[in-house]
Amino acid sequence: MIEAAERVQSVPSLLLHSCCAPCSSYVLESLSEYFRITVFYYNPNIYPEEEYWKRVEEQQRFIRQLPTRYPISFLEGNYEKDRFYQSVKGYEKEPEGGARCEICFRLRLGEAIKVAESGGFDYVTTTLTISPMKNAPLLNTIGEELCQNTKVNWLPSDFKKKNGYKRSTELSREYGMYRQDYCGCVYSLR
Repeated sequence: MIEAAERVQSVPSLLLHSCCAPCSSYVLESLSEYFRITVFYYNPNIYPEEEYWKRVEEQQRFIRQLPTRYPISFLEGNYEKDRFYQSVKGYEKEPEGGARCEICFRLRLGEAIKVAESGGFDYVTTTLTISPMKNAPLLNTIGEELCQNTKVNWLPSDFKKKNGYKRSTELSREYGMYRQDYCGCVYSLR
């Protein structure tokens, strides 16, 4: 997809769902060479609320500091924690990476795709695939499924490959980033 855009000398727009600055670091460094990116921070799963705001601020700080070929903008979704809890009700005791996480992925990616379509973006994807703890094939399947019958294309990814995760940790150190030690929800914190 990137090669095709380069051949016609096009700079497509990308709405990048981001869970946090550290996970976005390598993704933004590499994709900002090819896309006009808007980082969409939609994470109603984050607990506690102070953690949510800390991650928002760190994401914005990193975007301001990262030198890029094309400018990166930031869009914050609503912090709908009640929507998250309602979505995962009955799945509280699921293991990390199980059915509760899939519901959470669908919630966040679904919102990102709605925003991407209404904003006229060419592509949408997520930083979540950079984590060694996240199932990239599942995330891509969800993204592709939710993009069906929309005007936006899912950009398939597995950002942890080709040392992407390693580079994200290097960038985190280089920029002195706050790196949380849990995914984000109260269940992963436990």
